[in-house]
Amino acid sequence: KMAPKQDKRTLYVGGLDEEVNVDTLRAAFIPFGELVDVNIPLDNETGKHRGFGFVEYEFPDDAAEAIFNMNNGELNGRVLSVNLAKPISAAERTGKAVWHAEADSYFEKEGWTEDSTQLIKDDGKEDEGMMPQTESK
Repeated sequence: KMAPKQDKRTLYVGGLDEEVNVDTLRAAFIPFGELVDVNIPLDNETGKHRGFGFVEYEFPDDAAEAIFNMNNGELNGRVLSVNLAKPISAAERTGKAVWHAEADSYFEKEGWTEDSTQLIKDDGKEDEGMMPQTESK
């Protein structure tokens, strides 16, 4: 069986400030191309989002351009992590849907830099770049 093909048009955007809403997100990403959908999942209990959203472009090239320009860029003073969204399998949907969100808060608690979350690859191997931040530049 083939794995679900990765959609090269849908981006995962992490590191969102709590003030950011769908309109803010759309405004930040529209310069790179025609958007089909902008979505920020809300937490059912609090009604607030959990710091990430998804942006879907009409064309893969525009999505690539947005990643190039927006990953590690800033929105409302927070550093964004922007990459291709991974297809969510049925198994993952049952409560472990977005590992990024957990990873982000874990790394913040552990005092890792925002950038270090970039270094976790799909295969679970860690890059040698993962060092706790000892001093700010």
